Parts: sequence; C-alpha cells; structure tokens
Amino acid sequence: MAWENQTFTSNFILLGIFDYSPTHIFLFSLVLGIFSVAFMGNTAMILLIYLDTHLHSPMYFLLSQLSLTDLMLICTTVPKMAFSYLSGSKSISVAGCATQIFFYTTLLSCECFLLAVMAYDSFIAVCHILRYPSLMSPKICGLMAASSWILGSTDGVIDAAATFSFSYCGSREIAHFFCDFPSLLIMSCNDTSIFEEVLFYCCILMIVFPVAIIIASYARVFLVVIRMGSGEGRRKALITCSSHLMVVGMYYGTALFIYIQPTSDRSPTQNKMASLFYTILTPVLNPLIYSLRNKEVARAVRTVLGRGKSGERAPWWSRSFDVY
Repeated sequence: MAWENQTFTSNFILLGIFDYSPTHIFLFSLVLGIFSVAFMGNTAMILLIYLDTHLHSPMYFLLSQLSLTDLMLICTTVPKMAFSYLSGSKSISVAGCATQIFFYTTLLSCECFLLAVMAYDSFIAVCHILRYPSLMSPKICGLMAASSWILGSTDGVIDAAATFSFSYCGSREIAHFFCDFPSLLIMSCNDTSIFEEVLFYCCILMIVFPVAIIIASYARVFLVVIRMGSGEGRRKALITCSSHLMVVGMYYGTALFIYIQPTSDRSPTQNKMASLFYTILTPVLNPLIYSLRNKEVARAVRTVLGRGKSGERAPWWSRSFDVY
C-alpha cells in the first residue's frame, strides 16, 4: 500500500455545489428547507413507531430502520456542506473525509438491503398471509435488519480503507460537496483500475441482487393483486406497490449511474446532481410515500397527540396486512 505522508498531513478542499449568486443562494435555502423537512419527518416516524405499540410489527419496524438510515444519511452530508458554505471554510481533514466515506457508503448499502427486505415482507404479507407470523417473526425480522446493517458497515469499511490505501498528489480539491470515494479516486497518483473493477462487482452484489429480490417479490404481489375480487383492495395495493417501485427506481437508478461507471467517464457536475438527488430528495420522499399516507400512522399520530382513542386492538399477527 502506498501510504504517503502528504495524504495524511494535508486537508482536502470541498469545492461544494453552490456559489454566492442570487440563484444559488435561493437553491441553498431550498436544500436547507428540504433537509429540515426530511430531518423532522424521519425523526417523527422513528419516535412514532417507538411510542405507539400498535405499530410494533415487522412492517413498521422496517420502516423505522429505513427512516433511521435516511436520517443518518442527510446528517452525514448536509450539515458539513451548510457549514462550509456559510463559513467559507471548505477544508475537511483526512479523518473527517474517511468518516464521511464510511458512513455514507454504509448507509447507502444498508438502505439497498433494507428495501429488498421490505419487498420480501410485502411478498409474504400478500402471498403467504397465513404463514406470515412464522416467516416474519420478530426474531427473523430483526436478524434481516441486523444483516443489512452488518453488510452495509462491511462495505463502508472496505471502501474507506481502500480509498485511503492510495496516495494523492497535486491538487487537494474535491469537486463535490462531500467526500465521495469516486471523486477522490480521480485525484489519485496510483492506478485505481483494479479497485474500480472490484467496486463494479461490489455494486452488482449491493445493488443488482437486492433489485432482483424486489422485482421478483413485487411480480408475485402483482399477480396475486390482479386476482383479487375486491376492486378497492386491488386499487390500493397497486398504488402502494407502484409508489414503492418508483422510489426504488429513483434510488437504485442514480446509485448505478454513479458507482458502476468508470471514474474517467464521470462528470463532476453529473455526480453532484445525482448525489444531491438521492442523498437529500429520497430521504424526504420516503416518509411521505411509505408512511405518512398510511391510515395506521395517521391514527397513531392522533393517539400520541392525545386526540384519538387507542383502544384495544387485535395483535399485529391477526390483522390484515398492508403493503408499503
């Protein structure tokens, strides 16, 4: 490994995404507004699912994990970007850069697997409803969620360690608003082609494999939904499934666009726009699409706020199931 002294003694410079023109000031304010909505929405979902015992089911547990990853993801990138823009100090230490890469990669990978687990949960709930309590027991659900975090953390450690195994020479300026390893690899003095090839296969595992599970699960769900006798049930299921698939498409599409392309083919502007899309917009969309439209969540909000009656209800394993 080429661990050069300059790699660890000099700070990097994040060039950011906005300048101080009126248009960019407005866009920066818009990003902060979206960040605030995403932060409050995901925090509210986590607290709501924790506080309301009626939401202590596999479906809502997985939603709380998704909200947690989204919350941590926006807090990994946006606060540093905002501080750099407002203070004019664009430097970031090597340790800070490595930390960003670790958390950012971990959370993206974890979310990939969580989305696949959520699709599997919907498949079991619709296609094997009588076996749902055994196939999606709290223990199994917890193990699948923990596996998503472990696999994500492993990917984060590998990517951060591999990125800083290279030496960096010349300009210390990163053409991004956070430390993203593809942007760093462009600045490396070493040949990174082998690492990029390994990265390609990792992306196959982390992105294509979960996508295959999602497509297979929802294909079965759609087949069952089409045979439903209730028109209202069919309509509801199709709307919720299509919403989930829409977010999955946006999330995985941008991730594939950035991480499977060779570094030589990447445009810094394209990288910034794509990263901004799925690190800021996706976290604000997830609570809206998956949770806030849900009647159970609306009821839980009224109960927690003291405006509704909690009452005694059947346990989660004996109730009908919604898909995401």
